[in-house]
Amino acid sequence: MSPAPAPHRHRPPRSARAVLALVPLLGIGALTACGGPAASASKGPAVRVSLGAANGMKTVQAGDRLRVSADGGSLTKVVVSDPKGRRLPGGLGDGGRVWISHEPTAPDTKYSVAAEARNAQGGTNEVKESLTTAKADKLNKVVLNPGSQGATVGVAQPVTITFDFPVTDKAAVEKHLKVTTDNGTPGAWGWVKDHSGKDRVDWRPKEYWKPGTKVGLRADLNGVDSGGGRYFAKDYDLNFTIGARHVIEVDLDSKHLTFTENGKEVKDMPFSAGRPDAQHSARTGVFPLLAKEGTITMNSGTAGAGDAHGRTVRDAMKLTDSGTYAHAAPWNAGQVDRADDGFGCIGLADDDADWLYARVRVGDPFEVTGSSVRGRAAQDDRLGDWMVDWPQWQKKSALPSSS
Repeated sequence: MSPAPAPHRHRPPRSARAVLALVPLLGIGALTACGGPAASASKGPAVRVSLGAANGMKTVQAGDRLRVSADGGSLTKVVVSDPKGRRLPGGLGDGGRVWISHEPTAPDTKYSVAAEARNAQGGTNEVKESLTTAKADKLNKVVLNPGSQGATVGVAQPVTITFDFPVTDKAAVEKHLKVTTDNGTPGAWGWVKDHSGKDRVDWRPKEYWKPGTKVGLRADLNGVDSGGGRYFAKDYDLNFTIGARHVIEVDLDSKHLTFTENGKEVKDMPFSAGRPDAQHSARTGVFPLLAKEGTITMNSGTAGAGDAHGRTVRDAMKLTDSGTYAHAAPWNAGQVDRADDGFGCIGLADDDADWLYARVRVGDPFEVTGSSVRGRAAQDDRLGDWMVDWPQWQKKSALPSSS
C-alpha cells in the first residue's frame, strides 16, 4: 500500500520587499528523501520545524538571516544549500531549538533545507524542503577590465571592477573577490573613484607583472548586498595573460621617447608635448595604455584647454580619461623635438607613431617623467594605481592587510 500523498501547501503571495516567502510549519514526518514516514509513532510525536527571520519575523526580508526553529524537541542537524552546492553557514542555539544562518539569504535563489531533529522520546526525524527567494528590487552591476576574456595585456594592467551604483559596504564586497595567478604574484585590492566619480576596486600587483603570467578573477557576487539593499544578481569570471614587458619611457626634458621590450631598448624617437604652460603641458606619472583608438577627432576641451578645438589624428593611444593621448602629429613635421601648439598629448612623427601603435598593447605603461608645469596626473584619472607606492596602495583595501 502506497503512502498517502502529502497535503497541498498554500503559499501566500510575496510582498514587493520580501526576499523569502513565509513557509508554514513543517512536520518532520511529512517529507523524507524516499517519500516514506520519517519516524515511528511508537517513539512519540514528530518535532515540528518552522522557518522565519532571525529577528523573529515570519517573513524574511532582503538582508535578513534565516531562522529554523523546532517545536516539541530539538534540532540535531540543519543543512541549507543553493543549486551550486554552496552552503549557507549557520549554527545551533538555545539548546538545539533554533538554527540561525551566519549570513543573509541571497535574492532570487532556490535553497534546499534539510533538518534532522529528536523528540523527548528519542525518536529521530528528518524533513527536506525547498524555497526560492524573490528577485531583489534594486540591483548593482559591474564592468570588468580587461574587458575581453582571454586577452593578452601589458605588464602594468590592473584588474578593475567598476560599479554602476555606490558600494557602501566595501568589505562585504571585497571578501567575495579573488585573484589567482600561476606564479603566486603578490598584489592587493584598492578602492578608488574613477574619473566619472563611480566606485571602482582594482587589484594591482606589487610590481609590474612578470611576462607570461596567467591571471584569473573570480567574483562570487551573486546575492551580495553592496549596501542599502542593492544586490548583485550574478557571479563574474575573467581570465587573461600578461604579454612581453613593454615599457615606454617618456622624458619631457629631453623630448625623447624610448620603447623597451623585456629590458632591451628597441627604438628611440623624438616627440612634442604641448606648450609649457598651465593649460597645455603634459602631465607626469605612470599611465597604463587604456585603448588603441585608431583615427579620431580630438576635443582639446577635455584636457582643460580654454581654447578648445578639434583635430583629427591617427594612431591614437589613449592614456587618461581626461584626454591625454600619444598620437601622430603631422603638423609638427620637422620640429617634433620641440614644444608645439598641442594640448598636453605626446605628438610623434607619422612613421614613429605608426611603428609604436603597431607594437603597444593595452596595459603597457607609459612612464612620463621630467619637468611639467601641470605636474603629476591625478590618481583618479583612469588607471592611476601606479601613482602611489605599495604601502599606500595596501591601505586602500577595505579588509585587513595579509602582508
